Amino acid sequence: MQDHTAPAGHVPTPRPALAMIGVNLMVFMATLDMSIVNVALPTLTESLATDFATIQWVILSYVLVIASLLLLVSRLGDMYDKKRIFGSGLVLFLLASLCCGLAPSVSWLIGFRAMQGIGAAMSQALGMAIVTQLAPPSSRGRALGFIGATVAMGLMLGPPLGGVLIGLLGWRALFLLNIPLGLLALFAVVRFMPALPPQRRGERFDLPGAAIACLTLACYCLGMTFMQRHGPTDATALILLAASALGLAVFIKVERQSPAPMLDLSLFANPLISLPLAMATLVFVTGASGFIMPFFLQAGQGYSVTQVGLLLMILPASMAVTAPVSGSLADRYGARGMSLLGMVVLTGGCLALGTLTEHTPWWGYLLRTMPVGLGIGIFQAPNNTTIMGQMPPHRLGVGSGLANYARVFGQSTGLPLVATIFSGIVHATGSIADHADFASAPPAALAAGIAGVFHALAGLLCVAIAMAVWAWKIEDRRKMKGK
Repeated sequence: MQDHTAPAGHVPTPRPALAMIGVNLMVFMATLDMSIVNVALPTLTESLATDFATIQWVILSYVLVIASLLLLVSRLGDMYDKKRIFGSGLVLFLLASLCCGLAPSVSWLIGFRAMQGIGAAMSQALGMAIVTQLAPPSSRGRALGFIGATVAMGLMLGPPLGGVLIGLLGWRALFLLNIPLGLLALFAVVRFMPALPPQRRGERFDLPGAAIACLTLACYCLGMTFMQRHGPTDATALILLAASALGLAVFIKVERQSPAPMLDLSLFANPLISLPLAMATLVFVTGASGFIMPFFLQAGQGYSVTQVGLLLMILPASMAVTAPVSGSLADRYGARGMSLLGMVVLTGGCLALGTLTEHTPWWGYLLRTMPVGLGIGIFQAPNNTTIMGQMPPHRLGVGSGLANYARVFGQSTGLPLVATIFSGIVHATGSIADHADFASAPPAALAAGIAGVFHALAGLLCVAIAMAVWAWKIEDRRKMKGK
């Protein structure tokens, strides 16, 4: 077993903090570009003369490409220089951002967003691996915690910053904003980040496994998208999900037989890797609940769009406060206890949000939401530390990709799950004829849907807490055997 305080491929560098600035700026831009575009969708629909079904792909093309490429890039990161791959992704992201800002039509914008997703995947997949190698072992948890805080900051600033930029400069400024930030990040990477060559030489790339993985993930994400829009009986969604299930079976068979697999399935035999990954997936399923809150706050409680945006900031703001602190505490007191504490706080927040009614004041909503953000912030960095600490030095790229993919997978599966529970409960009240017709639903029905969703999410988190206790016992047992 490899403890998270072991060197794990540590690469000494004179100014690790300056080198990691480039990583954090790229993470910030990639996260910001997820949240800042959401607030711009109505403006984009009008400005580009399109409809809502089409404009959704401005977001979907970005997310789908990231989800499809994370593991592929992670594997490349264990075969080639991580700095070179990260820097190339950063340059591609910058060029794509410029093209998005100059896009003449919605079709071009969707295509450029997909290109932007390629650059984001090349950097996001390797961010934690690079920080793990650059940060001194004694402060690795704190360094990973700052990445969690950066993610929260990007999510938090996106909606209000997007509204200001659209009002002052128009929607193209949302993408052009990346140019100065990206150039600063590129300078930090080129000037202060050392070369990060692979820990082992002569490894080969599993091209069949990579192709099957990309197709499987694309079918899964597209299938979940169609199911969210058209319901669980949609034929296209079911065909795509069946194709993704078949692709997963084929991928596992190919990887087991490959002499140089893209994903070393033996890693999952270690429960101290597989359990934290499963816990992260369940935690980020909870994070998808933000999708339904605007319906409740706007249609159920009568808040304006601006007010809703400000209220929704409390969750990522809470994450930003606790993420770096939890990383530091994990370095001092142990990562497993901190991640368990985070899930307990998060579960309490979900149970509190399950008590929302149409008469709850704004401050009541804030008090109930704050533990959700605090819990995710406390959980994320320690859990990532346990995953990365168990990875062999020559598999840090894959470890970083798996940790990121657990978040993407949780969000991808959580969104349709939350939407299905919410619409089903609201529809069951008999107040609406169409599952998606929330505009005509009375406030009490929307509140009932919210309560049902958060009670279900609290149940999932109880499963995650049980996994955390199990992992803790396994680690203690191994320590006793090692004495």
